[in-house]
Amino acid sequence: MASFATDLDRQFAALSRQLDDLRKILARRGDAYYGDGREAASDYYSQLAERIHEALPAIRRRGRALERTARDHPGTAVAVGLVVLGLVAGLLISRR
Repeated sequence: MASFATDLDRQFAALSRQLDDLRKILARRGDAYYGDGREAASDYYSQLAERIHEALPAIRRRGRALERTARDHPGTAVAVGLVVLGLVAGLLISRR
């Protein structure tokens, strides 16, 4: 019976070492995947920031034109705003 317990202890020790080795391998791979993901996110953010920076003058021009139109036709601006608000409310209610 003693040899069975000793054999079982050796097998348990071997499995523990293998488990430790697997944990170390997974930790290294996880670090590599995290670094790759972080780098990719940084690249996407840089590209997005560059595109927004390039589009900003056009957005400002259109915003000023929209503001002038709203000042010239306040009734129409209010009506359009109410229609948009109604559509958003309808979408939110229909999703429930």
